[in-house]
Amino acid sequence: MNDAVKQEEQVGIAPRKLPPASICCAIGWLGLLLAVGLFGRWLAPYDHTAISLLDRLAPPVGFGGSFAHPLGTDELGRDLLSRLLVSIQMSVLIACGATVLGAVLGTLLGFLAAHVRGTVEQMILALVDFQATMPFLILALAVLAFIGNSLLIFTGLLALHGWERYARIARGLALSANAQGYAGAVWQLGAGPVRIYLFHILPNVMATLIVSMTIAFPEIVLVESGLSFLGLGVQPPATSLGSMVGSGRDYLATAPWILIIPSATISLMALSVSLVGDWLRDRFERTGLR
Repeated sequence: MNDAVKQEEQVGIAPRKLPPASICCAIGWLGLLLAVGLFGRWLAPYDHTAISLLDRLAPPVGFGGSFAHPLGTDELGRDLLSRLLVSIQMSVLIACGATVLGAVLGTLLGFLAAHVRGTVEQMILALVDFQATMPFLILALAVLAFIGNSLLIFTGLLALHGWERYARIARGLALSANAQGYAGAVWQLGAGPVRIYLFHILPNVMATLIVSMTIAFPEIVLVESGLSFLGLGVQPPATSLGSMVGSGRDYLATAPWILIIPSATISLMALSVSLVGDWLRDRFERTGLR
């Protein structure tokens, strides 16, 4: 191993460095959340909807509680650990789905604006400006009030949060790629626009889009939590981290663990994604990837 590092230094290649400890912890936490998101319902020791009024408001272990309910119970005697695992699964599913949908929508519109130009480009840019100036909470309240709520509608609505940044980035990078000449060279070889944008331009701008997705993900988590806190997000009997916080606000003085545990999970999730996103951005800038 030391010989390989010495050889890299001799030929002028910087030795590979491990990520900082904070980034490793953030990646580990996100990996744990991803595992919970995939297998949350099977990892839960109890049914997250099971009610036991005899066990209501039981404290966590270390604060007078028992190992039967390690994180305590809520006002209806439901096991908080089971509800937390299912809530993480729901929140991660919604946030990942909304982030991917928003990125796909914004990127497609950005590429369309860069390719067609003229009136179509002006219409897309006007829509981008409108979305950027419209408070998303007002838009969400209006849509949910007139259309109703379901998991698909809620996820699609959250996908509209921040799509305009992908459109701006994709349009700008596509115009830059066209100016550099390699896209025009592929066009002269007979490739169609779909092939040019998907197989030549998109791979060159993917690094920037990935960093933008890591920035948008915690924002969507917080927006979902806020709407669920207001009762406009995930509806019972389903649960999410935001709905857990909303149900625990009335018991902050008597049973604070009902609110603190999901709130801490939301904060750590958002912080971890932000740290990893900043690290990826710095790494891409150092290696010259765009």
